[in-house]
Amino acid sequence: QYFNLDGFSGLQRIFRERLKERTSSYEERLAKLNAETRGDSHERAILEGFMSAAGRSIERLSRNIEAGNLERAVAILAEAEVIYLVARRRSYPISAYMAYAFGKLRIRHTLIGSAAGIDPENLDFATRRDAVLAISFSPYASETATHVRNLAGRGVPVVSITDSALSPLAEYTTTWFEVVEADFSGFRSLSATMALAMALTVAIAERRQKKR
Repeated sequence: QYFNLDGFSGLQRIFRERLKERTSSYEERLAKLNAETRGDSHERAILEGFMSAAGRSIERLSRNIEAGNLERAVAILAEAEVIYLVARRRSYPISAYMAYAFGKLRIRHTLIGSAAGIDPENLDFATRRDAVLAISFSPYASETATHVRNLAGRGVPVVSITDSALSPLAEYTTTWFEVVEADFSGFRSLSATMALAMALTVAIAERRQKKR
């Protein structure tokens, strides 16, 4: 129950999902999608499948999100002098969106993901007066996990978005959110994660505005 699962069977389900995601190739996913969407309106069926998965993801997030956890995360990030956004691969579009929104809202931030390969050097500037928002889902990006561990070890507050209490991010973060995206034929969108990211961004800006 501590992991927000239905006992051991829930834990087994999580492991099966992670194993499937790691081992199924994109060719296999396309083959599965083709088998599941045969009919006169193949493209429409694909769209309906992804919309249904997005709806299930958002419904699950709405059901499981804790108001106190959300408030703690917003407080940590709103108090930060600089917010460092850390994500790689599939999670990177979320941090990129937040960087765009923070720029429009005039919130100091640093988007980690340098093409020059100087992410560790950029993160060396982070202090206890700053905060980190890290995002990673299975199969977890090793760079993100390493950054989070190093930053937490230096006392920098870390808020993370991940998909399991067993995630390498959960162990080192000040507060974290579990977001499990539903899949359609093995393909996962970022619908619930984007909704959470938008809520955090706007809530941070609103809290900062109230303090002025």
